[in-house]
Amino acid sequence: MTIGFSSRVAASACALCVTGVLVLGPAAAAAPAGTDPGPAGGARATAPRPALLYRPGTQVRPRPGAPGVPDVSALSWLVADAGTGDVLAASNAHRRLPPASTLKTLFALTVLPVLPGGVRHRVTEAELAGIGAGSSLVGVAEGQSYQVSDLWRGVFLSSGNDAVHVLAALNGGWRTTAARMQAKARSLGALDTHVLSPDGYDAPGQVSSAYDLAVFGRAGLRDPDFARYCATVEARFPGRDGESYGIVNTNRLLSGADGVEPYPGLIGIKNGYTSNAGNTLVAAARRGGRTLVVTVLNPRSGGGLAVYEEARELLDWGFGAAGRVDPVGSLDGLRARPGPGPGSRSGPRATPVVTRSPSALAAPEAPTAPATGAVPAAPVAGDGPGRPEAAVVAGAAALGGAAVALALRFAVRRRAERRPAGGDGGERRVR
Repeated sequence: MTIGFSSRVAASACALCVTGVLVLGPAAAAAPAGTDPGPAGGARATAPRPALLYRPGTQVRPRPGAPGVPDVSALSWLVADAGTGDVLAASNAHRRLPPASTLKTLFALTVLPVLPGGVRHRVTEAELAGIGAGSSLVGVAEGQSYQVSDLWRGVFLSSGNDAVHVLAALNGGWRTTAARMQAKARSLGALDTHVLSPDGYDAPGQVSSAYDLAVFGRAGLRDPDFARYCATVEARFPGRDGESYGIVNTNRLLSGADGVEPYPGLIGIKNGYTSNAGNTLVAAARRGGRTLVVTVLNPRSGGGLAVYEEARELLDWGFGAAGRVDPVGSLDGLRARPGPGPGSRSGPRATPVVTRSPSALAAPEAPTAPATGAVPAAPVAGDGPGRPEAAVVAGAAALGGAAVALALRFAVRRRAERRPAGGDGGERRVR
């Protein structure tokens, strides 16, 4: 059968639809656009769009009285507040460059949580195979038994690629470790990093950036084991026949070696060098209750020690500029936001307990495939409607739909009341 209703009823229904949209529409317009919650969960009005750090050249937003940014020769550098994640200044922050041994920061972030320092392991020949020519070594020997903590000191102090190879074997293998490092980088919002060799040894296509390395360094300081290892200046490393020998941290700003003046308040983190990457450094220092993290990649003048002096200048500037510059970005700016559900709650990372034996630790595990898609940046004003706006629009549409249904029901009832008595209970179809 065909049901019809007058244009007056239709007009009334449409008026109700329009009324719903007009009433609820302003709420959609007033709903706040998405913001980067930052580490404390509150929006920062001064935070610029993430794209600012993708611009070439030096980026800084000084206030009146701010000190001038030092003129350094590094291809890329960044200064950030480790507490808030605010980037105070940067130059070519997302330029992809070879990281050398600063990539060991990501290696430690990935592997430290699953290899407790008290585990003891006897090194095999296979675990030392494939170490690149000219690699820095701490002196790990085949057949020698080491605690995992010894190997970590070899990584942080001597930048030992031999120690990295053994730890990677305990973590499931070289390729598995590289894949897990790649996934870890993506989870932290470090989208410039491509991992091929977990020790940072030169490999075609292996890159990172000043931004990503600062993200790794900052994350490392939150791990007590990482923070302790990267701040250690001297240690003893096991040798043969029960003897040991001294090792010294190759970060000259920490150790003061080779005539480099130690930086007051320095707390690590990691230096590196290869012929392709040049000198690289991620450093952190604390002063007056504030901790800064600095990345310096490949200075173009000043010799092999220039990376330390340029980091010193940038740290001095950062402490002097505190409160006198607005941030040009955030180290949290590209980090994935957890969705709703049990896994979305943030809290301190539980310390994992390994119950397997050392031999079981060496058994390969299923590799974790690296993330291939880019992690979306936090939404900013003007990027489009968010969930509150969508809900309001949906509510308006539902109200309009209810109005139409009510009008149809009213029309049916009116027609039924006008139906002649004695009918068959139905209507004839109008052709």
